[in-house]
Amino acid sequence: MAQRVLKIHPSDNVLVALQDVGAGDTIIHEGKEYHLVEDIPSKHKFFTKDLQQGDAVIMYGTLVGKIQWDVHEGERMTTDNVKHAAAPYEYRPYKYQWSPPDVSRFEGRTFNGYHRSDGKVGTANHWLFIPTVFCENRNLDVIKEALHAELGYAVTDRYKAKTKMLRELYEQGGNYRSASLEIKESIVPVDRLFKNIDGIKFLNHQGGCGGIRQDAAVLSKLLAAYTDHPNVAGVTVLSLGCQNLQVQDFLADLKARNPGFDKPLAIFEQQQSVSEEQLITDAIKKTFTGLVEANKMERKPAPLSQLTIGVKCGGSDGFSGISANPAVGYCSDLLVALGGKVLLAEFPELCGAEQHLIDRTLDEAAAKKFIGLMRAYGDSAERVGSGFHMNPSPGNIKDGLITDAIKSNGAAKKGGTAPVVDVLDYTEPAVKAGLNLVCTPGNDVEATTGKAASGATLILFTTGLGTPTGNPICPVIKVATNSELAKRMADIIDVDCGPIISGQQSVEEMGAEILEYCIKVASGAAVPHAVRLNQDDFIPWKRGVSL
Repeated sequence: MAQRVLKIHPSDNVLVALQDVGAGDTIIHEGKEYHLVEDIPSKHKFFTKDLQQGDAVIMYGTLVGKIQWDVHEGERMTTDNVKHAAAPYEYRPYKYQWSPPDVSRFEGRTFNGYHRSDGKVGTANHWLFIPTVFCENRNLDVIKEALHAELGYAVTDRYKAKTKMLRELYEQGGNYRSASLEIKESIVPVDRLFKNIDGIKFLNHQGGCGGIRQDAAVLSKLLAAYTDHPNVAGVTVLSLGCQNLQVQDFLADLKARNPGFDKPLAIFEQQQSVSEEQLITDAIKKTFTGLVEANKMERKPAPLSQLTIGVKCGGSDGFSGISANPAVGYCSDLLVALGGKVLLAEFPELCGAEQHLIDRTLDEAAAKKFIGLMRAYGDSAERVGSGFHMNPSPGNIKDGLITDAIKSNGAAKKGGTAPVVDVLDYTEPAVKAGLNLVCTPGNDVEATTGKAASGATLILFTTGLGTPTGNPICPVIKVATNSELAKRMADIIDVDCGPIISGQQSVEEMGAEILEYCIKVASGAAVPHAVRLNQDDFIPWKRGVSL
């Protein structure tokens, strides 16, 4: 019989319902009886004893909220009777002891990646188009339509076909309202001219001018990071000419990031061009020449230590912190033990988990940098009347994530148990093997955008509610917290962690399976749905308040 409830930490005073349980039920857990006074939906929590106003709510072994009025054993935790609270944190000398997992299954294993001249290894081979300013977005759209359609990268033909069917039915007086619009053709491109070019990607954005100069400066570093990314073979840059983000600023940031940068880089400035048509024609011609050369690169074996995996959660639910996130965390520990890099970001979703992460940070300066970034970020939110406590979305709350500290402690599980080797501000590159903390918002796209900028060559994205988020250059692998979601949104989910909830698999078994899948994706042997569907989401963070 499947387990009905779960106590995450011995000191917790709440239990998580793994399935719907009803008022009047008696739950027996670890030899103790708990009497439910109301229905507790799956993913939600109930109190294990009577608590008074002001008492601490403990989950994951730490403070996650405060009781607003007296509650009873068996009563459901809600946003009314519990409000967010998190434990204070500070730097303290702490000798963290880590027991790495057994990696014998993966020792000596390799993935087939793209080897760059600077020693980095990509999991994909993309050509990138970058506008230095939003004024060039339309030109990028024109080029995208031309290149994607003719070179075999378009995946939306089925929707054009559906629209054509509707038009024909309408013109013929047919019943277009109830038409099934079934299209049997695959949306996966099958006739790519350049077999070793995984994609031609376009980083449309709304920056580069207007706003404040600091926004343009951060955007420049972000675009330089994407240009230098190991999953990128070459870049075409379109500039207007008069914008805040000047080409020379972008080139300076690129040189500062990688003094030996030697990838093909074509730059076009519209205000120096004879005409828009000439600009676009020249950009297409130069890019085509670059694609011919980039297509000559082939995948070759590389050790798993060359992988950099970003870990992310979005559309989280009450199972995130007990199934998918811990499984991804175990995968992270395996990769760290093998010499690879893991990037844990989303600072608003580390609220309440700070002390544990600080204690795991090997370097005092890095620990204090984390504290400084967290406090500055939290202060900026509070100055505009918000705060980390307002991070959980309506969907999060509906599915059991009542406070940000609950959400955050579950989110931190993605980072496993390895020591923290470095703390990075937005766009800073990860250079140390091991677990790195990266300052980004919790916002799905802003966070994945930032992880790729710090060097993630794969992203593991856990979700309990479902989300279509992807990234232009970094394959995003969707990991479901529950089997119901994995079945209902099978077109976007790659890995199902539901067997952890049902007791069919352990966190460790699932974590090892996730790493196996990562190796396949990194080798081009498996294609995640986000890649297959061209879910190329890209949103630069303006460093304002974004949770």
